[in-house]
Formats: sequence, C-alpha cells, structure tokens
Amino acid sequence: MTARPSPSAAGSRMVELDREESLGLLAGVSMGRVGFTHQALPVIRPVNHLVSNGGDIVIRTHAGAALLASAWASEVVVYEADEIDAATRTGWSVMVTGTASRVTEPQELSRFNAELSPWINTEMEHVVRIRAELVTGYRLLR
Repeated sequence: MTARPSPSAAGSRMVELDREESLGLLAGVSMGRVGFTHQALPVIRPVNHLVSNGGDIVIRTHAGAALLASAWASEVVVYEADEIDAATRTGWSVMVTGTASRVTEPQELSRFNAELSPWINTEMEHVVRIRAELVTGYRLLR
C-alpha cells in the first residue's frame, strides 16, 4: 500500500540550502538549540547566539554549564535554529556541526561579551565558539 500525501501537504517541497544562505538565516535569528553529550547522555539546551564573521556560532554560558565540559575537551557538538510557520507549513531549519571550544583571547572575549547579551539573569562569564565545519539547511516551501 502506497502512502498518499494529505491534501494539506500537496504542493509542499523541501529545498536544500547552501552554506551561505544557511548561515544568513541563522544570523537573522537570536535563539537556537545546542546539542552535546554530557555524562554519556545527549543534552539539548536552548541558547541565544550570534554568528561570527567567519560563520562560527558564538554563545555565552556560565561556569557550571555542562556545555563547558564539551568545550574544554573540544568535542563535536551541533547547533540548530529554525523558523517554522505551523499554519502554512513553511519555514526553514539550519544545523551547524563542529568542534566546541572556549574563547580565551581577551579582545574576542570583550567583543563577544559586548555583542551578545544573555537572555537569563545569571553571570555568563564564559564564551564558547562552535566551528562551522558542517552546515546544512533546508527550506520548506509550498
């Protein structure tokens, strides 16, 4: 038996985006989700971000954050952001996979601390960079 698309899905299609368009969409939103491994378990955290000039994802975090362990170990993490309109079933999703590392250079720290304001009321004294090693994006069109 062949599955048929529902009438509401007729005419919808998914289009793959190139790296430049994907990073442009990501730069246009301020919130996403970072996925990493902590104590052998998958973890996903909502965080705000900025996209650096080189396309890397930059986030601020606090001293007790589980993500810092991944950054210290230079582990591979994933960052995802999207904008989806449930009513029209259109939107986009972008994922950046790459190595997480702590930003330690004083000028970069100062710049990122000035450009990226935390959304929660806690001290965010650490900055983590996710190298944009693999960028994938899709747009859902009607």
